[in-house]
Amino acid sequence: MGRYILNRFLVSLITAWVLVTIVFFLVRLLPGDPFLSEKITPEIKQNMMRYYGFDKPLYVQYFRYITNLLKGDLGYSLRYKNRTVNEVIKQAFPYSADLGIRAVIFATIVGVTLGIIAALNRNKPLDYLSMFIAIIGISVPGFVIGPLLQYYFAIKLKLLPVAQWKGFAYTIMPTFALSLGSLALMARLMRASMLDVVNQDYIKTAKSKGLSPTQIVWRHQIRNAILPVVTVLGPVTATLLTGTFVIEQIFAIPGLGKFYILGIQNLDYSLVLGMTVFYGLFLIAANFVVDIIYGIIDPRIRLSGK
Repeated sequence: MGRYILNRFLVSLITAWVLVTIVFFLVRLLPGDPFLSEKITPEIKQNMMRYYGFDKPLYVQYFRYITNLLKGDLGYSLRYKNRTVNEVIKQAFPYSADLGIRAVIFATIVGVTLGIIAALNRNKPLDYLSMFIAIIGISVPGFVIGPLLQYYFAIKLKLLPVAQWKGFAYTIMPTFALSLGSLALMARLMRASMLDVVNQDYIKTAKSKGLSPTQIVWRHQIRNAILPVVTVLGPVTATLLTGTFVIEQIFAIPGLGKFYILGIQNLDYSLVLGMTVFYGLFLIAANFVVDIIYGIIDPRIRLSGK
Protein backbone atom coordinates (compact mmCIF):
# COMPACT_ATOMS: atom_id res chain seq x y z
CA MET A 1 0.00 0.00 0.00
CA GLY A 2 2.90 2.33 0.80
CA ARG A 3 4.44 1.78 -2.62
CA TYR A 4 1.08 2.45 -4.24
CA ILE A 5 0.67 5.75 -2.35
CA LEU A 6 4.21 6.84 -3.23
CA ASN A 7 3.66 6.09 -6.93
CA ARG A 8 0.41 8.04 -6.97
CA PHE A 9 2.07 10.95 -5.16
CA LEU A 10 4.92 11.12 -7.70
CA VAL A 11 2.44 10.98 -10.58
CA SER A 12 0.47 13.82 -8.95
CA LEU A 13 3.62 15.96 -8.65
CA ILE A 14 4.53 15.44 -12.31
CA THR A 15 0.95 16.19 -13.37
CA ALA A 16 0.96 19.40 -11.32
CA TRP A 17 4.22 20.57 -12.94
CA VAL A 18 2.94 19.83 -16.45
CA LEU A 19 -0.33 21.60 -15.68
CA VAL A 20 1.36 24.75 -14.36
CA THR A 21 3.76 24.86 -17.31
CA ILE A 22 1.07 24.46 -19.98
CA VAL A 23 -1.33 26.92 -18.35
CA PHE A 24 1.42 29.52 -17.86
CA PHE A 25 2.29 29.63 -21.57
CA LEU A 26 -1.31 29.32 -22.78
CA VAL A 27 -2.40 32.30 -20.69
CA ARG A 28 0.35 34.36 -22.29
CA LEU A 29 -1.17 33.53 -25.70
CA LEU A 30 -4.47 35.23 -24.85
CA PRO A 31 -5.12 37.91 -27.50
CA GLY A 32 -5.12 41.56 -26.43
CA ASP A 33 -3.17 43.80 -24.10
CA PRO A 34 -4.14 44.07 -20.42
CA PHE A 35 -2.54 47.53 -20.25
CA LEU A 36 -4.22 48.89 -23.38
CA SER A 37 -6.18 52.01 -22.46
CA GLU A 38 -6.56 55.57 -23.70
CA LYS A 39 -5.63 56.83 -20.21
CA ILE A 40 -2.32 54.96 -20.09
CA THR A 41 0.69 56.62 -21.70
CA PRO A 42 3.60 54.57 -23.07
CA GLU A 43 5.67 55.58 -20.03
CA ILE A 44 3.01 54.41 -17.58
CA LYS A 45 2.55 51.19 -19.54
CA GLN A 46 6.29 50.53 -19.41
CA ASN A 47 6.31 51.11 -15.66
CA MET A 48 3.40 48.71 -15.19
CA MET A 49 5.08 46.08 -17.37
CA ARG A 50 8.20 46.43 -15.22
CA TYR A 51 6.17 46.31 -11.97
CA TYR A 52 4.45 43.04 -12.93
CA GLY A 53 7.60 41.56 -14.46
CA PHE A 54 6.22 41.41 -18.01
CA ASP A 55 9.28 43.22 -19.38
CA LYS A 56 11.45 40.19 -18.66
CA PRO A 57 11.96 37.30 -21.13
CA LEU A 58 9.25 34.65 -20.99
CA TYR A 59 11.51 31.96 -19.54
CA VAL A 60 12.53 34.33 -16.72
CA GLN A 61 8.84 35.02 -15.98
CA TYR A 62 8.19 31.28 -15.94
CA PHE A 63 10.95 30.39 -13.46
CA ARG A 64 9.99 33.36 -11.28
CA TYR A 65 6.38 32.16 -11.26
CA ILE A 66 7.41 28.60 -10.36
CA THR A 67 9.59 29.93 -7.52
CA ASN A 68 6.77 32.08 -6.16
CA LEU A 69 4.27 29.23 -6.56
CA LEU A 70 6.42 26.95 -4.41
CA LYS A 71 6.12 29.64 -1.72
CA GLY A 72 2.34 29.73 -2.14
CA ASP A 73 2.39 33.12 -3.88
CA LEU A 74 0.09 33.39 -6.93
CA GLY A 75 1.02 37.00 -7.69
CA TYR A 76 -0.89 40.29 -7.89
CA SER A 77 -4.10 40.81 -9.83
CA LEU A 78 -3.89 43.24 -12.77
CA ARG A 79 -7.51 44.35 -12.34
CA TYR A 80 -7.92 44.55 -8.58
CA LYS A 81 -5.20 46.98 -7.64
CA ASN A 82 -3.00 46.14 -4.66
CA ARG A 83 -4.78 42.80 -4.22
CA THR A 84 -3.07 39.46 -4.60
CA VAL A 85 -4.64 36.47 -6.31
CA ASN A 86 -4.37 34.68 -2.96
CA GLU A 87 -6.59 37.35 -1.39
CA VAL A 88 -9.19 37.06 -4.16
CA ILE A 89 -9.31 33.26 -3.78
CA LYS A 90 -9.43 33.58 0.01
CA GLN A 91 -12.43 35.89 -0.33
CA ALA A 92 -14.40 33.88 -2.91
CA PHE A 93 -13.48 30.25 -2.30
CA PRO A 94 -15.40 29.82 1.00
CA TYR A 95 -18.68 30.57 -0.83
CA SER A 96 -17.89 28.18 -3.68
CA ALA A 97 -16.65 25.52 -1.25
CA ASP A 98 -19.74 25.82 0.95
CA LEU A 99 -22.03 25.38 -2.05
CA GLY A 100 -19.82 22.63 -3.48
CA ILE A 101 -19.71 20.56 -0.28
CA ARG A 102 -23.50 20.66 -0.03
CA ALA A 103 -23.82 19.66 -3.69
CA VAL A 104 -21.30 16.79 -3.40
CA ILE A 105 -23.00 15.34 -0.32
CA PHE A 106 -26.45 15.64 -1.85
CA ALA A 107 -25.40 14.25 -5.23
CA THR A 108 -23.51 11.30 -3.71
CA ILE A 109 -26.20 10.22 -1.25
CA VAL A 110 -29.15 10.65 -3.61
CA GLY A 111 -27.33 9.45 -6.74
CA VAL A 112 -25.97 6.27 -5.19
CA THR A 113 -29.33 5.56 -3.54
CA LEU A 114 -31.20 5.98 -6.82
CA GLY A 115 -28.71 3.72 -8.59
CA ILE A 116 -29.13 0.99 -5.98
CA ILE A 117 -32.92 1.25 -6.05
CA ALA A 118 -32.93 1.11 -9.86
CA ALA A 119 -30.65 -1.94 -9.97
CA LEU A 120 -32.57 -3.86 -7.32
CA ASN A 121 -35.85 -3.13 -9.15
CA ARG A 122 -34.65 -3.68 -12.71
CA ASN A 123 -37.35 -3.09 -15.36
CA LYS A 124 -39.85 -2.12 -12.67
CA PRO A 125 -41.53 1.25 -12.00
CA LEU A 126 -38.88 2.30 -9.46
CA ASP A 127 -36.15 1.58 -12.01
CA TYR A 128 -37.88 3.68 -14.66
CA LEU A 129 -38.50 6.51 -12.20
CA SER A 130 -34.87 6.58 -11.03
CA MET A 131 -33.51 6.58 -14.57
CA PHE A 132 -36.01 9.25 -15.62
CA ILE A 133 -34.60 11.50 -12.90
CA ALA A 134 -31.08 10.67 -14.08
CA ILE A 135 -31.92 11.50 -17.71
CA ILE A 136 -33.43 14.84 -16.66
CA GLY A 137 -30.29 15.62 -14.66
CA ILE A 138 -27.98 14.87 -17.59
CA SER A 139 -30.13 16.49 -20.29
CA VAL A 140 -31.21 19.75 -18.65
CA PRO A 141 -28.36 22.22 -17.97
CA GLY A 142 -27.99 24.23 -14.79
CA PHE A 143 -28.85 27.54 -16.45
CA VAL A 144 -32.31 26.09 -17.19
CA ILE A 145 -32.87 24.33 -13.86
CA GLY A 146 -31.84 27.38 -11.84
CA PRO A 147 -34.37 29.89 -13.26
CA LEU A 148 -37.12 27.25 -13.20
CA LEU A 149 -36.53 26.67 -9.50
CA GLN A 150 -36.52 30.40 -8.86
CA TYR A 151 -39.76 30.91 -10.78
CA TYR A 152 -41.78 28.13 -9.13
CA PHE A 153 -40.40 27.92 -5.61
CA ALA A 154 -39.42 31.55 -5.02
CA ILE A 155 -41.70 33.71 -7.17
CA LYS A 156 -44.90 31.67 -7.52
CA LEU A 157 -44.99 29.61 -4.33
CA LYS A 158 -42.82 32.00 -2.27
CA LEU A 159 -41.33 29.11 -0.33
CA LEU A 160 -37.67 30.03 -0.80
CA PRO A 161 -35.65 33.23 -1.36
CA VAL A 162 -34.82 34.03 -4.97
CA ALA A 163 -31.07 34.54 -4.63
CA GLN A 164 -28.06 35.53 -2.48
CA TRP A 165 -26.31 33.52 0.22
CA LYS A 166 -27.51 34.50 3.68
CA GLY A 167 -28.71 31.31 5.37
CA PHE A 168 -29.81 27.72 4.95
CA ALA A 169 -32.96 28.60 2.98
CA TYR A 170 -30.79 30.41 0.41
CA THR A 171 -28.69 27.28 -0.21
CA ILE A 172 -31.46 24.82 -1.12
CA MET A 173 -32.13 25.79 -4.74
CA PRO A 174 -28.50 26.42 -5.82
CA THR A 175 -27.40 23.15 -4.18
CA PHE A 176 -30.03 21.19 -6.07
CA ALA A 177 -29.33 22.96 -9.37
CA LEU A 178 -25.57 22.43 -9.06
CA SER A 179 -25.75 18.81 -7.93
CA LEU A 180 -28.34 17.51 -10.41
CA GLY A 181 -25.90 16.65 -13.20
CA SER A 182 -23.47 14.87 -10.86
CA LEU A 183 -26.38 13.12 -9.15
CA ALA A 184 -27.58 11.76 -12.47
CA LEU A 185 -24.08 10.57 -13.43
CA MET A 186 -23.64 8.70 -10.14
CA ALA A 187 -27.10 7.14 -10.37
CA ARG A 188 -26.43 5.75 -13.85
CA LEU A 189 -22.95 4.52 -12.90
CA MET A 190 -24.20 2.84 -9.74
CA ARG A 191 -27.07 1.12 -11.54
CA ALA A 192 -24.86 -0.20 -14.34
CA SER A 193 -22.19 -1.35 -11.91
CA MET A 194 -24.72 -3.07 -9.64
CA LEU A 195 -26.19 -4.97 -12.57
CA ASP A 196 -22.71 -6.00 -13.70
CA VAL A 197 -21.79 -7.25 -10.22
CA VAL A 198 -24.91 -9.43 -9.88
CA ASN A 199 -23.56 -12.12 -12.20
CA GLN A 200 -20.06 -12.31 -10.70
CA ASP A 201 -18.80 -15.59 -9.21
CA TYR A 202 -18.42 -14.21 -5.68
CA ILE A 203 -22.12 -13.32 -5.62
CA LYS A 204 -22.99 -16.91 -6.55
CA THR A 205 -20.61 -18.15 -3.84
CA ALA A 206 -22.27 -15.88 -1.27
CA LYS A 207 -25.68 -17.26 -2.23
CA SER A 208 -24.41 -20.83 -1.94
CA LYS A 209 -23.19 -20.06 1.59
CA GLY A 210 -26.74 -19.20 2.57
CA LEU A 211 -26.30 -15.45 3.06
CA SER A 212 -29.52 -13.48 3.03
CA PRO A 213 -30.29 -11.16 0.09
CA THR A 214 -29.73 -8.14 2.35
CA GLN A 215 -26.29 -9.37 3.41
CA ILE A 216 -25.32 -10.09 -0.20
CA VAL A 217 -26.38 -6.62 -1.30
CA TRP A 218 -24.59 -4.74 1.49
CA ARG A 219 -21.46 -6.90 1.87
CA HIS A 220 -20.74 -7.75 -1.75
CA GLN A 221 -22.79 -5.94 -4.37
CA ILE A 222 -22.63 -2.36 -3.09
CA ARG A 223 -19.00 -2.52 -1.97
CA ASN A 224 -17.80 -3.72 -5.37
CA ALA A 225 -20.29 -1.75 -7.44
CA ILE A 226 -19.42 1.57 -5.84
CA LEU A 227 -15.86 1.61 -7.25
CA PRO A 228 -16.81 3.45 -10.49
CA VAL A 229 -18.62 6.07 -8.40
CA VAL A 230 -15.52 6.54 -6.24
CA THR A 231 -13.47 7.00 -9.42
CA VAL A 232 -15.54 9.96 -10.64
CA LEU A 233 -15.95 11.41 -7.15
CA GLY A 234 -12.55 13.14 -7.33
CA PRO A 235 -13.09 15.32 -10.40
CA VAL A 236 -16.75 15.85 -9.50
CA THR A 237 -15.79 17.08 -6.03
CA ALA A 238 -13.07 19.39 -7.35
CA THR A 239 -15.42 20.84 -9.97
CA LEU A 240 -18.24 21.49 -7.53
CA LEU A 241 -16.03 22.84 -4.73
CA THR A 242 -14.15 25.31 -6.91
CA GLY A 243 -17.34 26.95 -8.14
CA THR A 244 -19.64 26.93 -11.12
CA PHE A 245 -20.01 30.30 -12.79
CA VAL A 246 -23.54 29.79 -14.15
CA ILE A 247 -25.12 28.72 -10.87
CA GLU A 248 -23.24 31.36 -8.89
CA GLN A 249 -24.39 34.06 -11.29
CA ILE A 250 -28.02 32.93 -11.31
CA PHE A 251 -28.23 32.86 -7.54
CA ALA A 252 -25.93 35.87 -6.93
CA ILE A 253 -23.34 33.86 -5.00
CA PRO A 254 -19.99 35.73 -4.68
CA GLY A 255 -17.84 32.69 -5.46
CA LEU A 256 -14.84 31.98 -7.69
CA GLY A 257 -16.80 31.84 -10.93
CA LYS A 258 -17.43 35.58 -11.10
CA PHE A 259 -13.77 36.49 -10.61
CA TYR A 260 -12.59 33.88 -13.11
CA ILE A 261 -14.83 35.16 -15.92
CA LEU A 262 -13.98 38.79 -15.14
CA GLY A 263 -10.31 37.87 -15.21
CA ILE A 264 -10.66 36.44 -18.73
CA GLN A 265 -12.67 39.43 -19.93
CA ASN A 266 -10.13 41.90 -18.55
CA LEU A 267 -7.05 39.90 -19.60
CA ASP A 268 -6.00 39.65 -15.97
CA TYR A 269 -3.20 37.18 -16.63
CA SER A 270 -2.26 36.76 -12.99
CA LEU A 271 -5.82 36.12 -11.85
CA VAL A 272 -6.67 33.70 -14.67
CA LEU A 273 -3.40 31.82 -14.24
CA GLY A 274 -3.62 31.74 -10.46
CA MET A 275 -7.23 30.53 -10.36
CA THR A 276 -6.60 27.93 -13.09
CA VAL A 277 -3.58 26.60 -11.22
CA PHE A 278 -5.59 26.62 -7.98
CA TYR A 279 -8.37 24.62 -9.60
CA GLY A 280 -5.92 22.24 -11.27
CA LEU A 281 -3.99 21.55 -8.07
CA PHE A 282 -7.27 21.08 -6.23
CA LEU A 283 -8.36 18.56 -8.86
CA ILE A 284 -5.04 16.70 -8.67
CA ALA A 285 -5.25 16.56 -4.87
CA ALA A 286 -8.83 15.30 -5.04
CA ASN A 287 -7.85 12.56 -7.50
CA PHE A 288 -4.93 11.59 -5.27
CA VAL A 289 -7.25 11.18 -2.28
CA VAL A 290 -9.69 9.19 -4.41
CA ASP A 291 -6.87 6.89 -5.56
CA ILE A 292 -6.01 6.19 -1.92
CA ILE A 293 -9.66 5.49 -1.10
CA TYR A 294 -9.85 3.27 -4.18
CA GLY A 295 -6.90 1.27 -2.89
CA ILE A 296 -8.54 0.88 0.52
CA ILE A 297 -11.82 -0.31 -0.97
CA ASP A 298 -10.27 -2.71 -3.49
CA PRO A 299 -7.77 -5.09 -1.82
CA ARG A 300 -6.36 -6.10 -5.22
CA ILE A 301 -4.91 -2.61 -5.71
CA ARG A 302 -3.62 -2.45 -2.14
CA LEU A 303 -1.81 -5.78 -2.44
CA SER A 304 -0.36 -5.25 -5.91
CA GLY A 305 0.77 -1.67 -5.28
CA LYS A 306 -0.15 -0.75 -8.86
